Amino acid sequence: MVNNHHQIIPLAVVALMATMTCSAQSYPTRLLEHEQQIEEIMKDMTLDEKIAMLHGKNMFSSAGIPRLGIADMEYADGPFGIREEMEPHSWNPLHLETDYATFFPTGSALAATWSTEWAYNYGRGMSREARLRGKDMILGPAMNIQRVPTGGRTYEYLSEDPLLSGALAVAYTRGSQDDGTAVCLKHYALNNQEDYRGFVDVHISDRAMYEIYLRPFEMAVREADAWALMAAYNKVRGRWCSENELLLNTILRKQWGFPGMVISDWGGVHSTVDAVTAGMNVEMPGNRFMGQALLDSVKAGKVSEEVINQRVREILRVRLTVEPIAKEIANSKPVGNPEEMAIALEVARRSIVLLKNEECSAKKGQDGEKLLPIDFKRVKRILVVGENAVTKMALGGVGAGVKTRQEITPLEGLQKALDGKINITYVQGYKSFDRSSRGKRQSPQQPADAQLLEEAVKAAKNADLVLFFAGDNREVETEGSDRKSITLPSGQDELAQALAKANKRLVTVIVAGGPVDVSTVSEVSAALLVSWFNGSMGGQAIAEVLTGDVSPSGKLPMTWPKKLEDVPAYATGSFPQQVNNDNQGDIFVGLTRNQSNDRRQQLVANYAEESLVGYRWYDAKKVAVAYPFGYGLSYAQFQYSGISVKPTVEGFDVNFTLANTSGVDAEEVVQVYVSRPLSHIERPEKELKAFKRVVLKGGESQKVTVPVRRTDLCHWDEAAQTWMLEPGTITLKVGGSSDNLPLSAEVVI
Repeated sequence: MVNNHHQIIPLAVVALMATMTCSAQSYPTRLLEHEQQIEEIMKDMTLDEKIAMLHGKNMFSSAGIPRLGIADMEYADGPFGIREEMEPHSWNPLHLETDYATFFPTGSALAATWSTEWAYNYGRGMSREARLRGKDMILGPAMNIQRVPTGGRTYEYLSEDPLLSGALAVAYTRGSQDDGTAVCLKHYALNNQEDYRGFVDVHISDRAMYEIYLRPFEMAVREADAWALMAAYNKVRGRWCSENELLLNTILRKQWGFPGMVISDWGGVHSTVDAVTAGMNVEMPGNRFMGQALLDSVKAGKVSEEVINQRVREILRVRLTVEPIAKEIANSKPVGNPEEMAIALEVARRSIVLLKNEECSAKKGQDGEKLLPIDFKRVKRILVVGENAVTKMALGGVGAGVKTRQEITPLEGLQKALDGKINITYVQGYKSFDRSSRGKRQSPQQPADAQLLEEAVKAAKNADLVLFFAGDNREVETEGSDRKSITLPSGQDELAQALAKANKRLVTVIVAGGPVDVSTVSEVSAALLVSWFNGSMGGQAIAEVLTGDVSPSGKLPMTWPKKLEDVPAYATGSFPQQVNNDNQGDIFVGLTRNQSNDRRQQLVANYAEESLVGYRWYDAKKVAVAYPFGYGLSYAQFQYSGISVKPTVEGFDVNFTLANTSGVDAEEVVQVYVSRPLSHIERPEKELKAFKRVVLKGGESQKVTVPVRRTDLCHWDEAAQTWMLEPGTITLKVGGSSDNLPLSAEVVI
């Protein structure tokens, strides 16, 4: 139940001139605290020593200067857990007993919490484990905009929205660096697809680039003092990101004032002179371009030693800010400790999204009830169906994984939570896609296995409740390739329909890192949830939500479309690109197989939808979606009322009352969107501009204040090449998701 309120609130206090620039606030950096010491160190360095710092030493380290007491830089892959130790010059693991780590919920799960508090704790937890493992820099957060739901690394990334992505990246960065470990923001920039990422050239307008795709990076650099960035594989406007003067010098260093270091993605450097002069500090993992070739270029006068000095200076700023861990101490203490596991659990709890929870009766004449939370007065026999109930997601596919001592699966979580009080039966239901199996299945899209389906249907007829764990796995969603569809793999739709015919009391849990087509399972399931790739404690978290110990409070950080053709990049025909021959392979996969990173064919990714990414597109084109951005139900009910707006130095505060009208303790993510229908420039129908997670006990009412910053109301002026704030009337809309905004107020700027 909601109350609709609308006010017009002129705020003369925040009146601004139309030409007034609106730069993001920059915070002090710790990187400039050692300038005198750095100059003294550099006086004693030889040219050979300087060059040695500008490329990889081992697979995940770059060189220091031992004789001057400067330690090597040790990199930790990846953003949701510290990768196991590798052989120095290969991708083979060392098989140590001391290099385990916590598997934190992946990026899309963290984003579904909409919690800067837990993003901060997540960054701190990652840093503590990095320190124990002897690492100086975490290769994360991964924060590219989710332009296409099929993206192979959608599960690593945060959101389709720049404000949500940026706010969470800021918190993650602060958490990690406050604890002493540098972050490396990735992948800078416009790396929004896995297919052909090693040779695609992104074409985009300045405004869309700054407002959507660069904004999260700008926030993390300027507001969180991020100490490093990773240059992406792709080109932007005809230049590789690793040698892109616009991205690395003009925007990053000059406009944003970034004093830190840039490393390449692995195998992502394509030149010597262009890369080092454009702002690249470290070529990883080898020295093809920035080793002997760079030394020769300096001696030949093609690169000045002052450029080399500047690149070294930027590395030393990070090196002297991050305290090195002695090699004899690294990997000597246990990792994956209770404190980090507790963070993983708290994030997982808040990430689970309840999409549907309808009344359902098992027999004619029986009163209906919502299936969730599970009513143990009625439910004595539970059938768990689906390989995702028992599949561990810490490893799989291409790219970063986590060697973890513990990963609680959903089935294990339920068994522990119910402790033998309820009869739980498990059946496999379907065969998960596994690209590495001997009986290689060419595509995840396979028909249902007849024998497994029959077994599941037979068992469903005898259950009081069926819990169907559907979705993807880490083989379906993987670095290096994008999904070809969002259809559920392994014949899961067919299985869901058969289960529903056998038992109407069907709950479907989607285990996936990004959107899937839920049209079938949503229709046949009385309840539907998304539990993501949810880390070491994910199974416990989903069990707590299903049993009612925790009320679901996650919100979708990306739109779930009805069909792939509705997605803006697909609707405009700009993705996927057409390739003459598909034997080029992926740049990273080629690197792991010692193949050349040369790419002859150049593809263009024309971002034809411009700023209309995600919900902005669906709003503008009036396209119906399966589930909207910001959506998520609760076991509680919330009522919004009484909006008012108060000007502040940085913008204004939106004030309202939020009431929990149920008897269930719960958390709600309140969201503030802004519309400018009378704007003189083209704008989306609405844009997220602020959010806040609020904790309310059953029956509690609370006055809530959500700050909206002036910097987040600005647009990029292409003529002036700066951020500008347009005067006029703006409409603030407040509610629990992008399609449920019961409160509104007009403000005159």
